[in-house]
Amino acid sequence: MEKFALLNTYLAERGILTPNNTFRPGQASAKILHSAHCPDYVRRFCHNEQSPQEVRRMGLPWSEALRKRTLISPNGTLLTAHLALSNGIACHLAGGTHHAHYNFASGFCILNDLAITAQTLLAQNKARKVLIFDCDVHQGDGTAAILASEPQAFTCSIHCEKNFPACKAISDLDIALAKGTNDTEYLEVLTQTLTALIKTEQPDLILYDAGVDIYTQDPLGLLNISEKGIGERDYRVLEICKSYAIPVATVIGGGYDDDRKALAKRHALVVEQAHRLWCNKNY
Repeated sequence: MEKFALLNTYLAERGILTPNNTFRPGQASAKILHSAHCPDYVRRFCHNEQSPQEVRRMGLPWSEALRKRTLISPNGTLLTAHLALSNGIACHLAGGTHHAHYNFASGFCILNDLAITAQTLLAQNKARKVLIFDCDVHQGDGTAAILASEPQAFTCSIHCEKNFPACKAISDLDIALAKGTNDTEYLEVLTQTLTALIKTEQPDLILYDAGVDIYTQDPLGLLNISEKGIGERDYRVLEICKSYAIPVATVIGGGYDDDRKALAKRHALVVEQAHRLWCNKNY
């Protein structure tokens, strides 16, 4: 949890995060949460009524602070999406909880902000087609499962094949990379995939999960991607979206490192690249 505050501080110190471009979401309504989740599951989580097995699968101890944060974070991604539709780009300094399923938590993910956002925007007629471009090292199984029957939401997951979850869901497009995949291979696959999807799916909005657990030294990663490679990945995704004039909303996804400040800087790469592309700043 510490990385979120450190990310905020780092971007403020860099002059990227300012009072003029910062927006704070409130708690998501039940209607929004229920667009992608079982009402009884949401209720039981909120009242700390999950079984020990469910808590173990969640991976986090329940607390009032966790409950509060969990109910706000999906609204952050939804707000980010609305801002992106208006401005072309917006970055959420959290989000990417793609392992959360319709009626259970998994892998540190309780509510699926990506699925909630896609379902809500489609229901509100704010978008005709949403592309979820998930580049976290782990497959977005919860997102894929929740949106499996939603034809207007296209789920793409580029992940490490031999990694969590053991039992993969079926996304609209899954690209499973071999352990040890390097920068060159990774960036080629990513560029070709995103460009092709934009042409075939013609989305109104792209939700980009910029997980940094692809990093070569991430303890839960297993890919061989450098920090330079992560920055190049983020630049390419955002540059392609901008070149096709498709609004893009980013979330930070996964990232694990005992050096929390180094991890926060890694998560900041996508925001720095957005700043570079839309504000003509160099890093």
